[in-house]
Amino acid sequence: MTTLQQPKMQSTISELGGLGSHVGNTPLLPLRKVSSSTPNAVDIFVKAEWLNPGGSVKDRPALSIIQTAISNGDLQPGVRLLDSTSGNMGIAYATFCAALDIPLTLTLPENASPERIMMLNALGAELVLTDPLESSDGAILVARELVDKNPELYWYANQYDNPANSTAHYRTTGPEIWEQTAGRVTHFVSGLGTSGTMMGTGRYLREKNPNVQLIAFQPDSALHGLEGLKHMGSAIKPGIYDEHFADRVLEVSTEDSREMVLRLAREEGLFVGISSGAAVVASLKLASELDSGYIVTIFPDSGYKYLSDLELWKGN
Repeated sequence: MTTLQQPKMQSTISELGGLGSHVGNTPLLPLRKVSSSTPNAVDIFVKAEWLNPGGSVKDRPALSIIQTAISNGDLQPGVRLLDSTSGNMGIAYATFCAALDIPLTLTLPENASPERIMMLNALGAELVLTDPLESSDGAILVARELVDKNPELYWYANQYDNPANSTAHYRTTGPEIWEQTAGRVTHFVSGLGTSGTMMGTGRYLREKNPNVQLIAFQPDSALHGLEGLKHMGSAIKPGIYDEHFADRVLEVSTEDSREMVLRLAREEGLFVGISSGAAVVASLKLASELDSGYIVTIFPDSGYKYLSDLELWKGN
C-alpha cells in the first residue's frame, strides 16, 4: 500500500504552487538612521526574510528538508514529520505540511511566545511543550525520546543535523545576496541557531569571493532572551555547524538587542523580531571597526510574533 501511495506524495510537491514558488527572493533593504554613526563608506543592508510565506527565514530550510525527504523516500505517506523548534521553523514546517497533508508533531519550549503557539495550533500541528528552563536543547532531547520510543510513527527531520538545512541557503540565500549586491558584498553577518544560514550562505559567498568576511554572532551568555539563537559554548552543537568556518564570532546581549528592536521600529519603520535587533547590534559593532564595507545581514522575522512581550514595545 505504501508503494502505491508514494507517487501521490511525490506529486504533491508541485501542489505547493504559490507557497513554494514564493519562498526566497526577499528584498535587500538599506539601513539609514540607526547606522548614521558608522563611517560614510560603510553600508549596512538587511534581508527582509519575514516576507516569506510562513513569515520567516526558516521557510527556506523547512521547504528544502521536506522536499529532500520526499524525493529520497525518507518521508513516507502516513508517517508524522517530527522536529524540535523554538517557533519559526515549526511554523514553516506547519505551513508546508498543511499544504501537503503531512501530519506534523513539534516539540517546543513551553515559554515560546503565545503568538507562535497560536499560529502552530491554527496550522494544525501537534505540539509537545517542553521544560522552558531547558530552552531549545530540552526540545531537542524530547524529540529524540519520541522517535526512539516510536520509530515507526515519526520521521525525525532533525533541522540541527540535516544537511538540507544549509543547502537551502547555499542554493537560495547566497545567490540572492550576491546578485542583489552585484558582487559588492564584503561582509556577511548571521546569527547562530542551527547555523544553517551562516554555513550555507557563507559557503556560497566564499566560493564567489574568498575575500568576503563571514561574521557570526551569538548571545553573550548561556542564559539569554534571544529566541532562535544559541550560545554555542553551552548548548548542544548542531551537526551542521563548523566552529572554524566563520572568520569571527561576535557576542551580543539580550538588552542591546531589545533596545535595537524598538529603534528599528521607530527610526527605520521596520517592525522586526528580537534576532533582527541582535543582527543590527552585531553589524554596527563590525561597522565601527571598518573604514569601508558593504555589510549584509539577515532579518529572520517580523515583530508580530512578539506582541505579547509588552515590555519590549513600551520603550522610554
